[in-house]
Amino acid sequence: MSGPIVAAVVIGRNEGARLARCLGSLSGVARLVYVDSGSTDGSLDLARRHGAEVVALDPAQPFTAARARNAGLAQLLAGAEAPDHIQFVDGDCELREGWLATATAFLDSHPRAAVACGRRRERHPDASVYNRLIDREWDTPVGRTRACGGDALIRTRALTAVGGYNPGLIAGEEPELCLRLRQAGWEIWRLDHEMTWHDAAMTRFAQWWTRARRAGHAYAEGAALHGRTAERHNVAPMRRALIWGAGVPLGALVSATVSPWGGLLLLAWPAQVIRLGLRDGDWVRACFLTLGKLPEMLGVMQFHLRRIGGQRGRLIEYK
Repeated sequence: MSGPIVAAVVIGRNEGARLARCLGSLSGVARLVYVDSGSTDGSLDLARRHGAEVVALDPAQPFTAARARNAGLAQLLAGAEAPDHIQFVDGDCELREGWLATATAFLDSHPRAAVACGRRRERHPDASVYNRLIDREWDTPVGRTRACGGDALIRTRALTAVGGYNPGLIAGEEPELCLRLRQAGWEIWRLDHEMTWHDAAMTRFAQWWTRARRAGHAYAEGAALHGRTAERHNVAPMRRALIWGAGVPLGALVSATVSPWGGLLLLAWPAQVIRLGLRDGDWVRACFLTLGKLPEMLGVMQFHLRRIGGQRGRLIEYK
């Protein structure tokens, strides 16, 4: 009896050497699809040399990671035999040895599991404080969970049953997909196994700020879609971004016009840093988590202003 058919979808845009490593790590899959979002660095030819089926997205439509993953899914479903499972990988990541075998065995032994993800690590966590923060961000609890990231092995039947990714989301498409999967009765699991290397290549404060602003935009967009459901998807992080990023500064400003003591409200910020630092023992991370509420708030506001103006969101890229 033959085993399950496992294919892979890689998405990317001008990833260069990172893409070469990514494609090389997927040599064992039955089919390999690379979906490109307007690269100008020769990524399409590189993918063809690695034996990948190449899909170039039409630039007339806004690029999103969700749209690219759906295009890869469609390419695989157009084949003679659809794969049982699909490993989705971002082009700046490299699959770790043994991951596919472990994740495939897990899905095969857990029929209600739609998604298996593992530990994603930064390739160069010591290159910058921003890389280290992202590496810590990837370290989520093992076991049954609520969402995965961009890298994950997904059961094809489950993915198609819920209509794939939401192509209109510019970020936060994986948690939104996982929400719909869980609503349909499927399970999401994080395994205690190394899954991918990730190369954030984040060395500047402006990159960190832009990434945090994108997160705020994703919170607002997700809450607009599913915030009224029982799960209140993304409502809490959006609310925190608004309270800390706008409420505290504006409250201090208004209070200061009434009383000279009003500005003391700003002490809530260092108090929050102290609280998070004592909780986690990481004072640098505590500072950035608190400061990050400012760009997150701007992302929330950006989404709502675009929504009021009837504009579609476009990619917010940090590199």
